[in-house]
Amino acid sequence: MVAYRFLTVAILVVHVGWLGYVAFGGFLAWRWPGALWPHVGAVAWGVALIAAGLECPLTKAEDWSRQNAGEPALTAGFVDRYVEGVIYPERYTGLVQVLVAFVVTISWAGAYQIMRRRTEPTPSH
Repeated sequence: MVAYRFLTVAILVVHVGWLGYVAFGGFLAWRWPGALWPHVGAVAWGVALIAAGLECPLTKAEDWSRQNAGEPALTAGFVDRYVEGVIYPERYTGLVQVLVAFVVTISWAGAYQIMRRRTEPTPSH
């Protein structure tokens, strides 16, 4: 049972990291341009989860590990339990989603500009 509790905590840490990556991972492409495409995939996955109302595999894994640790099954997803109403009031969910979209857009626009500058021919004198 202790191993499943440890696994649950590890899954929660990965989940927090994943949400952080979805929101801010585009800035990694400012330094490492190849990081842009994995971030595009992560954002697409996040949008699909929200738009289609899908259950996140990390939430399913957490639920499984919790149940194997002898705890009750989850009744809500990660964001519903640990983010909405904890980090910000639930009524601001739409605003937070727009702000995250804005941050992602800024990160991608900056990555594009940096990549464009790196590929532009340098003027020769």
